[in-house]
Amino acid sequence: MEQYELYCLADRLFYDTPANRGTEVPDFAAGARPVPSGWDHQAGEVWMNYAPAGLRLPAQGWKIHVSAGLDDAERAIAAIWDYCVPRGLAFKFLRSKPVAVMLNSKSAFRGSSGKLVTVYPTDEAQLELVLKELDTLLAGIQGPYILSDLRYAAGPLFVRYGAFVTRYCLSDSGERVYALADAEGRLVPDVRGPTFSTPAWVQLPSFLESHLAARNAVTTNDLAYVIESVIQFSNGGGVYLGHHRDSEAKVVLKEGRPLAGLDVIGRDAVARVGHERDILQRLAGLDVVPAVHDYFTLGDHHFLVQEFVDSNPLQRLIGRQFPLTRPDSSAGERAEYAEWALGMHAQVEQAVAALHERGVVFNDIHPGNVLVDENGRLVLIDFEVATLATEQARSALAHPGYAAPADRQGVDVDRYALACLALGLFAPQSTMLLHFHPHKANQLADLISTTFSVPRATFDAAVATIVGDQPVAQPDPPIPGVAPWPEVRAAITQAIVAGATPERDDRLFPGDIQQFEPGGGVNLAHGAAGVLYALARSGAGRFPEYDEWLRRHARDAAIGPGLYSGLHGIALVLTELGYHQDAGEVIDRCLQQPAEVQELGLYSGLAGIGLTLLEYAAQPAVLAAATRVVDQVADRLGGPDDVAELSGEGRPRAGLMYGSAGPALLFLHAYERSGDTGLLDLARIALQQDLRRCTTDDHGMLQVNQGWRTLPYLEEGSVGIALVLQRYLRHRPDDELAPALEALRRVTHCGYFVQPGLFMGRAGLLLAATELDPGVNDQLIAGLAWHALPYAGGLAFPGNQLLRLSADLATGSAGVLLALGAALHEQPVALPFFGRNPPSGPFEPRKEV
Repeated sequence: MEQYELYCLADRLFYDTPANRGTEVPDFAAGARPVPSGWDHQAGEVWMNYAPAGLRLPAQGWKIHVSAGLDDAERAIAAIWDYCVPRGLAFKFLRSKPVAVMLNSKSAFRGSSGKLVTVYPTDEAQLELVLKELDTLLAGIQGPYILSDLRYAAGPLFVRYGAFVTRYCLSDSGERVYALADAEGRLVPDVRGPTFSTPAWVQLPSFLESHLAARNAVTTNDLAYVIESVIQFSNGGGVYLGHHRDSEAKVVLKEGRPLAGLDVIGRDAVARVGHERDILQRLAGLDVVPAVHDYFTLGDHHFLVQEFVDSNPLQRLIGRQFPLTRPDSSAGERAEYAEWALGMHAQVEQAVAALHERGVVFNDIHPGNVLVDENGRLVLIDFEVATLATEQARSALAHPGYAAPADRQGVDVDRYALACLALGLFAPQSTMLLHFHPHKANQLADLISTTFSVPRATFDAAVATIVGDQPVAQPDPPIPGVAPWPEVRAAITQAIVAGATPERDDRLFPGDIQQFEPGGGVNLAHGAAGVLYALARSGAGRFPEYDEWLRRHARDAAIGPGLYSGLHGIALVLTELGYHQDAGEVIDRCLQQPAEVQELGLYSGLAGIGLTLLEYAAQPAVLAAATRVVDQVADRLGGPDDVAELSGEGRPRAGLMYGSAGPALLFLHAYERSGDTGLLDLARIALQQDLRRCTTDDHGMLQVNQGWRTLPYLEEGSVGIALVLQRYLRHRPDDELAPALEALRRVTHCGYFVQPGLFMGRAGLLLAATELDPGVNDQLIAGLAWHALPYAGGLAFPGNQLLRLSADLATGSAGVLLALGAALHEQPVALPFFGRNPPSGPFEPRKEV
């Protein structure tokens, strides 16, 4: 979530770049210096980049990172500037203090956190000289340890071998990742993990060997405790399960990394771990908090040793027992869950009351910080940001769905979080929406009462606590499933148009953070093309000013290939809107781009590219290109069993956008043009591959298996595969694959989804259900009320992570509009290449099939 939080700095309602936060918080002072004569400067959203004009850096090599705490950041950046500019060394630094705090926060990616400045030596000789000179120049500066790097001496300098220029390759899971060239010149993943390592073909420079030895000299061998396993990691440090060497008593060890894991008031993890020890000692003797056993330091890291409580987090128990994530849950199941949830909330209230009696405010109540053992004992954990009630303070680090508004201090912060928990137990993650519209609590309470048959008065106190004395800023908009379709369509359209910024060049409609990647503000998934496609297809109207914005920005040379990510999808939308000449020009550009696409998938890979080219195959050059793409995908597909059963991050992605369902759709589309049954054979193989990446749960649902979770969604889940499988079965009965269709589409019978969006939320289930199982449409439509929000007199929806509103197709209101249109509009509404007969036109199948 840390990347999303970075894009929350600038605007309260929409994701935006840190650079657009205004002048309230300025950049670091060095960013205002004049660019040196003869130098190039690129101001990025996160980094300020500087290099001598014409400097030819190697594509990869040893880079130097400078780490510095907030107090030393300005001094470190100024010193690097003054050192690098006279010597012609390329460098970059984080652009502002808020960005530095976010990238070193507790939730930041722990591998690369701590980097303030990067310097790019041209070779190993220069690397050694620069390190020696900077070690003296930066004496006294302290910063967090950069876990991915090797520390040089005892100061703020770190080194790592990695890419200097941006290149990409495919990982074992089929994802596009940053790349390095190996000894044979092949591109391989540039691994950026939380431990220092060098690529197999790279030898550590001899002058760094002593520094590696010093790093490896710090071990846990002499501790009084044996660390058995990791419970969790954060950028502030790890939480470990262990035992005492002598007594063998199990313990939990909580680590605080110095100057890392910052909170909003700038405290690091060491300060918070020490503070947690003091709070727990104040609460000693209470059964609802873990006992403190020990406190020690190891290599500047602080460790708090606590009682081990053999239990499960409340968050996990909710996930196991929540009935609405099962198909067709019964009234009895919902009533049983309601009884358990209300009892659990009462226990948490009692535990928090015990803290208040000792004068302590917890300040971080959420389901992940509540443990429940098999005997029913409830324990609160993670007291890093607890305060004394007399301080009348606010939390410095809180879950965004439980963080109290600015008008709550002291024990009222806990009371607010408890009120959120009362709703969150029945509508997981929904309390993330309350910062947009506190009166959403009323609607959530109504939905919970109706869904779980719990008296509405049960939640009156919680709602009153959440709403406080805040007036109703705007009335509730028309709700899907209640108001007529034309009213709902008009309300969503009004919100989308209200958020438009045609004066900007980076994006027209606010959406996901991916719209700030090259071409992201224009493309089908997150940009203007997708929003205008949804508006046009659903009958919401045409907007000439926005059409002109799309036509103008479609010429951006930075936009690459791809159906949802790039030019190919933009061409389809321009055709949809009637701008055939513009679309033809875009297709011509697609044909001129070098064939560097490696992915096979629908989103940005060859499957989506091939489908688009088939759409324009009446042109001989496009037909030839389409034929080549189909052949290439077929050649690289492999067999049905060529699916590695990897675990964790290496597990191959499955589903419509990134898995083999995309190539299957390409083969089906090509078959529908040519009649070549060999293409059906290929589609079957691709579907078999994705089905092998799925697992069946206890409720008969077949879902994509990611190892640590299963997914039902359109983008990377059950229903995306189901749509393609159903299309395949229309052409060829298949006794082996047909049973999988019913198991895949069972997920459309579930009653709750954490996000509303099209690709990874409820709207995608609705869009799929209109073809797979229209009988559940009414339930899926009505469920959109869980996330519906008023905005500018209209109806809006939050994007991925629920932290900000979104208008885009993949994650926001345009996607919801398209899904509702598929279910309710009188004219056909669907994603490209679905829901209609394939366009006519010639296609020459591969001759060897």
